[in-house]
Amino acid sequence: MNPRGPRLGEPASLWRMRIVPVATVLFASALPLMLPLVASSPVLPPLGLLFFLSWQLLRTEMWPVWIGLPLGLWDDLFSGAPIGTAIGLWTIASIAIAYISQRIYWRGFLHDWAIGALLVAAIQAIAALITHPHAASGHVLGLVVPQIIVSVLLMPLILRLTGRFDNFRLRRR
Repeated sequence: MNPRGPRLGEPASLWRMRIVPVATVLFASALPLMLPLVASSPVLPPLGLLFFLSWQLLRTEMWPVWIGLPLGLWDDLFSGAPIGTAIGLWTIASIAIAYISQRIYWRGFLHDWAIGALLVAAIQAIAALITHPHAASGHVLGLVVPQIIVSVLLMPLILRLTGRFDNFRLRRR
């Protein structure tokens, strides 16, 4: 180690480059179970999904398209949804973001927010319908709408936090 600090052109820590994105999604998926909150309807936004979409929107090239499989499985284990719900929906979202990234070359913050908001709303609505197949769809969606609104409003904050985590990830040793 150089006593004067990192050298110019020195690469970032490979450990941080690989672990930070995955760890943030895994921790965010498990966080709602760590909070002492009892509710009869969904209140907390799906933080794992928000961080997953934020990483995908911020660094599309970082993960392969199939990364929704293991991260979705982890989220399914903690969310209580049937196994395969987040696996399938997160993988579809990953494919959609990859497709959009090929079509729209110059995306700004509002584009990312709109893409994230549409994906969050669609994924949460479909996941609620999959989780409660025998309930009336209007009733199920009525329960999920407040959670979707909170998720859409939190998307800019999660995008900002993901940017901070990305700066930490890319910082030289």
